[in-house]
Amino acid sequence: MAPSLEEPIALSTPPALDTVVVPKTAINSVKPIAGDNKFGYVPGRTIVENHDNYQHEDFLPSFPDVHWVPIEPHSYEDRGLRGDPNFRNLLQDATAVFDYNPKIGTEIHGVDLATLTDAQKDDLARLIAYRGVVFFRSQKNFDIEAQRALGRHFGKLHKHATTAVPKRGDLQDVHVVYTGDNSGDNRALFSPSFLWHSDVTYEIQPPSYTSLKLLTGPPSGGGGDTLWSSQYAAYDVLSPFMQNYLKNLSALHSADMQANDSRAIGRPVRRDPVTTKHPLIRTNPVTGWNALFFNPGFVTKIVGIPKAESDAIVKYLTDVVATTQEMHARFSWGKDDVALWDNRTTTHSASYGFTPHRRHAVRVACHAERPVLEDSGKSQEEELNALYGLPAVDKDGSRQSNYND
Repeated sequence: MAPSLEEPIALSTPPALDTVVVPKTAINSVKPIAGDNKFGYVPGRTIVENHDNYQHEDFLPSFPDVHWVPIEPHSYEDRGLRGDPNFRNLLQDATAVFDYNPKIGTEIHGVDLATLTDAQKDDLARLIAYRGVVFFRSQKNFDIEAQRALGRHFGKLHKHATTAVPKRGDLQDVHVVYTGDNSGDNRALFSPSFLWHSDVTYEIQPPSYTSLKLLTGPPSGGGGDTLWSSQYAAYDVLSPFMQNYLKNLSALHSADMQANDSRAIGRPVRRDPVTTKHPLIRTNPVTGWNALFFNPGFVTKIVGIPKAESDAIVKYLTDVVATTQEMHARFSWGKDDVALWDNRTTTHSASYGFTPHRRHAVRVACHAERPVLEDSGKSQEEELNALYGLPAVDKDGSRQSNYND
């Protein structure tokens, strides 16, 4: 279910195609005017809410000048292994559950994340591991303490070395996503494929379960969506020959770019940047499925092969992640909506084009196990095809064809 549309503002004369800031009280004031276009709607004209006395002032971004010691390896127990295979604890109060597509993405209604029992949290972890990303609408009760408590249930909370933390000061394990009113559009800084990423994969134990709650965002249709891509499905798109090739390879994931960019604009780096080698294919311990573990933003080189070959593989895998639409889920945010995803087996991408709106969210993530490829790792697609009696996917592209549309 999509969030409700912002109500339009009554206008007596058609305005220019630009942005108008209106008082907050006017947002709910709709007075039809004469003519066929009774609400005075003009395409491309955006109404922006005035944020006087902003209620989330404590969560505005700050960049404390502190220094942390390196992250040490630590034990990790995946709570998804304790979850019910049918998710009965989590879904007992649900009023609606639906998948975005067969590969990734599930939305649940009627469940309050702030009141979950431990058994429900374990079911949630298991569901996230299977579905990649799970969405909950209008979670007003899920405040920052509840969000952190859920993250701690899943594991040790991650503290980001460079990005913003809340102004409040005691929340250094909370990541702030913030773009202010009328901020510039930063699309020119990134290629669209480069924005696809999995968070902080340069860490020795990158995150697993991650939550993001939207505090303030554009009105419906105002942009700022987030897209997720299944790395289970990315693995399954590959031929068995490519799968076997990549199983023997590892990639270098580097924090240097993030650190250098932060220093270049005068922001502190709270932990020395690291470069870590991880396998290109990893196995999720909950599902037993293999996933591509590749990150256009952090992978600098594939180890043990010539640079030309490495560059070609990086480009190919970037194309697979960014352009294979059937493994994508796109989420249009509403106020207090929450997304929870498995950072081990999905990548995600911001979408721009929401200027001049404010977009403000808080993220909490926990460390997982060190990435590993298990000999027992399976294919999601092959397992589900067998379960549902579906034919194997034909991966032979030698026969020329077209859509015939």
